[in-house]
Amino acid sequence: MKILRIKEITLVGLFAALITIGAFIRIPVPVVPFTLQYLFTMLAGLLLGGKLGAMSVGIYILLGLMALPVFTQGGGLGYIFTPTFGYIIGFFVGAYVTGNIANKVSNPSYRKLYTANFLGLGIVYLFGMVYYYAISNFYLNTPIRLWPLFLYCFILAVPGDIVLCVIAAIIAKRIIPVIRKG
Repeated sequence: MKILRIKEITLVGLFAALITIGAFIRIPVPVVPFTLQYLFTMLAGLLLGGKLGAMSVGIYILLGLMALPVFTQGGGLGYIFTPTFGYIIGFFVGAYVTGNIANKVSNPSYRKLYTANFLGLGIVYLFGMVYYYAISNFYLNTPIRLWPLFLYCFILAVPGDIVLCVIAAIIAKRIIPVIRKG
């Protein structure tokens, strides 16, 4: 087991805090709530690497499950039974995958950053939509068919996250060399 340096611990904590803040920065769009959570989970993976990025998201998840109101609609163990919890699981896996892809080289190109971001986005939506469908249909007894699920949980939500993928790549391209230097 690798012992984390102070800089790594600080960055992991910083990104856990940024993800929390991102949950409450809401950009008003019709129908689907849009927050900056995804931007910060993606940046955690890009800037810290897969393991530390996922660790940041994992800490955020643990804080929320311990009843701290860090999720967009509160916190606590009961949050596991909300339809949108799958997106939070997707943030964890997405940060890990995004970080591993982007950090295979010391100074990733924009192409590699975009590829990592869009794969991470696909993972977040896959986990989110499958979980939403399962919880709605089999636990909450509020059935949702595939087309409305696809419409509300993907088509209406993904354009803003695509913009965040581009923004994250631009930010990461500038900050990765600084983090690697220090």
